[in-house]
Amino acid sequence: MSLPKLTRLPSARLLSSIQHHQLLLLPSITPPTAPRRAVSQGEYRRPGQPRDDKFPGQPINFGFSKGFEGIKKHFTLLKKEFFDRWVGPQGKPLLEHMLEQNRVIWEFRGPESLDQWTVSSDHEIGGQSEAYLKLGKNMNTCFLYGTLSATPPRDGETRYSGYCTMRSKQSLASFDRKKHNDLSSFNTLHLRVRGDGRPWMINIATETYFSHQKDDIYNYFLYTRGGPYWQDVKIPFSKFFLTNRGRIQDDQHPLWLDKVNTIGFTLGDKADGPFQLEIDFVGVCKDYAHTEEFAYEMYKRNPEI
Repeated sequence: MSLPKLTRLPSARLLSSIQHHQLLLLPSITPPTAPRRAVSQGEYRRPGQPRDDKFPGQPINFGFSKGFEGIKKHFTLLKKEFFDRWVGPQGKPLLEHMLEQNRVIWEFRGPESLDQWTVSSDHEIGGQSEAYLKLGKNMNTCFLYGTLSATPPRDGETRYSGYCTMRSKQSLASFDRKKHNDLSSFNTLHLRVRGDGRPWMINIATETYFSHQKDDIYNYFLYTRGGPYWQDVKIPFSKFFLTNRGRIQDDQHPLWLDKVNTIGFTLGDKADGPFQLEIDFVGVCKDYAHTEEFAYEMYKRNPEI
């Protein structure tokens, strides 16, 4: 349609005709869209820690029977704590507590003992490693096995992968209060394990006082020999060094033994293939020949001149 004919049209028809010609002449342009990330970045989650997938509007079970069972459970635990205080520290007589030189903290003597541990791997972030936990052949040991793969997930963000871990659950007292292990009377970690020759990392988590310390973990190495024979491993607590999210910290300080929460075993030697680790017990002992307080250099904030 020519321009003189357009001028004779009414204003509404003239505007619609011009818009129609513009759509025919101009190429189709799609509105710009922001690229979507493959994996949304969230808060750091320690391996083995359960996901918080509950929505704010998710219904909560307020059943009477559930509430009654919870009250009965917590008051039973409170009663036990009250009477244990009268007997002595941790329910033991005072003389026995003072002369105690060895203590078994975790042992595996039945299926219910496996409920105190949680197993995880990089499969949670898209990796290919797998880890499983079961009882040994004689039903008196813990058998951790699986396959390690260092291939990172193809999400465009994760650069490193390849870990499997086993960690004890946080012990709870009455009314879901944290129950800590007081190991201040001991100075050595005692393990009885049987591995396949791979190096492991022992992780000990303690109670922290500030929010930025919630990911602090004390680590040391566990070297297994391999073969059919058991090995008794004794590691002084003074050898454990402080890390935060896998990074060794410059400001080191000794392990706080009065409030130990969890202990874990991590495999991440970047050697793809099957692995296995059998654990008889995890305990502590008092070694009077070991007098070292801390094996690493500690920085003084205000050094004396």
